[in-house]
Amino acid sequence: MKKILFLVLLLSFIGVKAADDWGKTGHRATSEIAENYLSRKAKKEINKLLDGHSIAFVSNYGDEIKSDNKYRKYGPWHYVNFPFDSTYEAHPKSDKGDLIAGINNCIEVLKNSVSSREDKIFHLKMLIHFIGDLHQPMHIGLADDKGGNDFQVRWFNGGTNLHAVWDSKMIESYGMSYSELAAN
Repeated sequence: MKKILFLVLLLSFIGVKAADDWGKTGHRATSEIAENYLSRKAKKEINKLLDGHSIAFVSNYGDEIKSDNKYRKYGPWHYVNFPFDSTYEAHPKSDKGDLIAGINNCIEVLKNSVSSREDKIFHLKMLIHFIGDLHQPMHIGLADDKGGNDFQVRWFNGGTNLHAVWDSKMIESYGMSYSELAAN
């Protein structure tokens, strides 16, 4: 499990510099960069859980399952809200959980020797996704504007919202695949 914790830390540090957004391509690029820094031992342990799939391959899993009612309880784990004049520690926590609680929960499951293989696979995929979300500025912010979704902006003469600009518009403007972005 040390390898998985290393992955979390690596994604935390690499993710800030890795991509300019966290839509599908952003999640994949961030994960691709992180995977390049994993030790052989860490890759081997992750490969066991992911059956050889890369972390970039599973990085969008958390968004792909959102529409399934079975996974609704994980919705609040994709973001965290607190005012600009506060800190996460000082602000009251949501009883539904949040991004930080979700990351901590995933780590607990992965470290728990009695967790089933299926639970570890699910929580590893979610952890990879949540670490990407953690580095998308609109996933950490004010509840009032719903993570920038209610903040209307113009992007190259088109109307959109601030969250969409960060999630996909910026990265689409590069016209690169996730592997090209990761290489750059």
